[in-house]
Amino acid sequence: MTSARQATVERNTLETQIVMSVNLDAPLEGGIQTGLGFLDHMLGAIQRHARIGLTVQAKGDLHVDTHHLIEDCGIVLGMAFAQALSDKTGLERYGSAFVPMDETLAHVVLDFSGRAHLEFRPEELSVVGDANGFNIFHLREFLRGFCNHAGVTLHVRLLSGQEAHHVIEAIVKALARAMYQATRVTHQDMPSTKGSL
Repeated sequence: MTSARQATVERNTLETQIVMSVNLDAPLEGGIQTGLGFLDHMLGAIQRHARIGLTVQAKGDLHVDTHHLIEDCGIVLGMAFAQALSDKTGLERYGSAFVPMDETLAHVVLDFSGRAHLEFRPEELSVVGDANGFNIFHLREFLRGFCNHAGVTLHVRLLSGQEAHHVIEAIVKALARAMYQATRVTHQDMPSTKGSL
């Protein structure tokens, strides 16, 4: 595992312009500005609970919808993690976390396997409302973008909860805590019987 586990990714499209920096070993550094308050709040939760340095400057076509900005931030976060974890030798690889938030209980399990897959069970339940233009389906697209570009297998389960703010926040915090577990360097070997990830 290289000592500098960090990356900066810039992605510009006709819908969004995003610059994001990740440092897996420099917790709670950086500012987050996307123009969407709840997205800032969720990225801040990832920063705090994954204990990473995270800087985000993003603009999107919010006059159209919040969808493009939320999805593309997930894509860029995945790209940044993939670059920061380019050499996975010694990586713990797997992470799992339960997070309660009042009536809500979320469970997230992930694997930095190199294989992108998302199992997202909350959409099968009746999650009510949104959180300032951020709903459960936006979260699904954020996570899909992250998985596809980080090469992560991710399972999200909602054991209880219906209010959108609590559900989304509990899932994101569980994601972040699982990220922290999975990205620790705990040994000297490649965490795969194949010898590569």
